[in-house]
Amino acid sequence: GILFVRGNTIINERTIRHETIHTAQMKEMLYIFFYLWYIFEWIIRLFMKGNAYRNISFEREAYSNEKDLSYLDNRKLFAWIRYIK
Repeated sequence: GILFVRGNTIINERTIRHETIHTAQMKEMLYIFFYLWYIFEWIIRLFMKGNAYRNISFEREAYSNEKDLSYLDNRKLFAWIRYIK
């Protein structure tokens, strides 16, 4: 994936790992289906309790594992499905 940031932004390893998890999700869903599911799930979660963005399964997987240095080495395909409530 490509990460767009402002010119003076400093990106730490945790953020890069978080975004790399999203890249793995995108690849396994052939990119377009990732974005379609992301939007669909976000709309559904707008009407549910809590923060819609933070409760999206893709985000839950990424935030839960962004500190784990070996997560991407051991991640199973479609691991984000476990994070759907």
